[in-house]
Amino acid sequence: MINQLILIICFSFGLGVLISYGSSLLIPVEATVEKTSAYECGFEPFEDARSQFDVRFYLVALLFIIFDLEVAFLFLVVNQWLSASATGGLIFFLLVLTLGFIYEWSQGALNWS
Repeated sequence: MINQLILIICFSFGLGVLISYGSSLLIPVEATVEKTSAYECGFEPFEDARSQFDVRFYLVALLFIIFDLEVAFLFLVVNQWLSASATGGLIFFLLVLTLGFIYEWSQGALNWS
C-alpha cells in the first residue's frame, strides 16, 4: 500500500516536471506578427499583459460570491425547517455579512470614481 502511494507520488511529480519543461522546449518564445496584431475584437494591444489591474474588479467579484452564498443559505431557510441552533447560526451568518456590506458601502469601497 505504501509502495503504491510512493509510486503514484513520484509518477505525478515526474509527469508535472516533464510537462512544465517539455512545453518550454516545444513552444517558441519570440514575438510573432500574430501575437502583436490586433485582437479578434479589433482593438490593438496597447499595454503589456503584466500591467496593473484595478482591485475593485476583484472586490465586486468577491462580493458577488459572498452574496450568492447568502442567497443560497436563504433558500435553505425557505425550503425546509431547520433546528433552532441551525437557524440561529444562519441568522448570525447573514447578520455578519450584512454588517460587512454596510461597512464596505459606508467606506466608499464600491464607488467607481
